[in-house]
Amino acid sequence: MSTFDFGDGPVPAHRHENGGGWVADTAQVVASAYVGSDARVFGDARVSGTAWVYEKALVYGEARVLGEAWVFGNARVYGKAQVFEKARVFGDARVFGKARVFEKAQVFEKARVLGDAQVFEKARVYGKALVFGGALVLGEARVFGNARVLGEARVLGDALVSGDARVLGDAWVLGDAWVSGDAQVFEKSEGESP
Repeated sequence: MSTFDFGDGPVPAHRHENGGGWVADTAQVVASAYVGSDARVFGDARVSGTAWVYEKALVYGEARVLGEAWVFGNARVYGKAQVFEKARVFGDARVFGKARVFEKAQVFEKARVLGDAQVFEKARVYGKALVFGGALVLGEARVFGNARVLGEARVLGDALVSGDARVLGDAWVLGDAWVSGDAQVFEKSEGESP
């Protein structure tokens, strides 16, 4: 029986037949998926379809990488996160919590998507951007720089959120809108003074 240390001591593991990456025996990776020789899948993670996990990417916890999704570079997908359809997570990006990245969305560079956040359609989150809470980024929207989208906020259409901008609460940024610099967009709470 083979073992491999994924960081918490050696556990039973094997090399995936398609790519040669290490897979813990507790994880499940189908034969049609690809796990590159430097990539790792462990915990109770699942990789299925024709998904690719390669370079130094890690998929672990109860994460799911499905369909034709790719996770690569130094990216990490963990917790109960899901990356599926034709989504791409790469660079030093992190997708975790119960976050979902799907359709043709991309999360890359040092971006973080977490909580119950969702990034989908053709949206892109990159730079050091952070999307969390129940936030949604969709359409062809882009969130980048040090921008933050949180709470129940929505960024959609061709909207851009960049710089140190914050979109929070129940705010929506849509159409061709561009929120940048130190701007903050939010919707006041019920009962709050104007």
